Amino acid sequence: MTTAGSLPVTEDFAWLRVEDETAHGRARRAAATLAGQLGFGEVRVAEIGLAVTELATNLTKHAVEGVVVVRSVRGVSEAAVEVVAIDRGPGMADAVAAGQDGESTTGTLGIGMGAVRRLADVASVLSEPGHGTVVTARFHPRRGPLAEIPETGFAGITRPIGGEEVCGDAYAVHHEPGRLRLMMCDGSGHGPLAAAASRAAADVFREHATEPPEAVVKHIHEALRRTRGGAVAVADVDTAAGTVRFAGLGNIAGCVVAGGRKQGMISAPGVAGHQARTIRAFDYPLPPGSTVVLHSDGLTERWSVDGRERLFAATPLAIAAALLRDAGIRHDDAGVLVGKPRP
Repeated sequence: MTTAGSLPVTEDFAWLRVEDETAHGRARRAAATLAGQLGFGEVRVAEIGLAVTELATNLTKHAVEGVVVVRSVRGVSEAAVEVVAIDRGPGMADAVAAGQDGESTTGTLGIGMGAVRRLADVASVLSEPGHGTVVTARFHPRRGPLAEIPETGFAGITRPIGGEEVCGDAYAVHHEPGRLRLMMCDGSGHGPLAAAASRAAADVFREHATEPPEAVVKHIHEALRRTRGGAVAVADVDTAAGTVRFAGLGNIAGCVVAGGRKQGMISAPGVAGHQARTIRAFDYPLPPGSTVVLHSDGLTERWSVDGRERLFAATPLAIAAALLRDAGIRHDDAGVLVGKPRP
């Protein structure tokens, strides 16, 4: 998964189901292994291991269907470890209070989230009663900001189908002040060949990202003739104009969420690389405070925005993870890309 206008580049390293205490060690080792590969020092690796252990312990104690995702976020010469803990638990009415030392929703000493916040460079908690909780934490090799890895108004997440190590879905983003250009591709089928098709789409997007979305989709369609093909969509999110221009080919869903409403965007039928009659773009309004979502058909489109104000006030990564949890189809690759454009 890549960002085109500037780095960082995000790559999912491990998806780990947390069903009992044996998962704590696997999650800790995965995070420590990634941190070591990225050149983190021993002390920082140990701190990350402690934070991940706390997250996994919380999932075991309080959650249902807990998952820990370990990711790398790379710049040219700098890198970070990102951890996402996702569950379908009861959720918390006051996630801010629950994240403080000494607070707990179950009568236990609530030191876990406080420790994570202290050890991480960037952290967030999204918790919705009746839906569950998403915790995100980013760890830099040394405490403090990284110039190459700023906070951005977009994030994506992918999950491979069970039994595969690579995901056939991929996303790419080109960003500049006041503008996001988003691309999501679902390579046909699963496994390495599907992943190769979606990576090719991302490469073409990076090369042509500043062109109109319909032109970018045409470029991708031509390039994917040498692959098994896939579904693809490109959105040009322009805050100055207050519009989203969207072009899609195949089953990539796109929508604009604003004011408690979900406006779907139209993709044409076809398969990029193999079948495309007409590639057209359509313009949609972008009200202030909008969230733009693209996802593959590894998620059902039946997710709702009703009563989800807390969700869409969260960070893009938390939104993407929650939507994947809520709408993801387990027998398919799944990918979600979320943009919250800034003026």
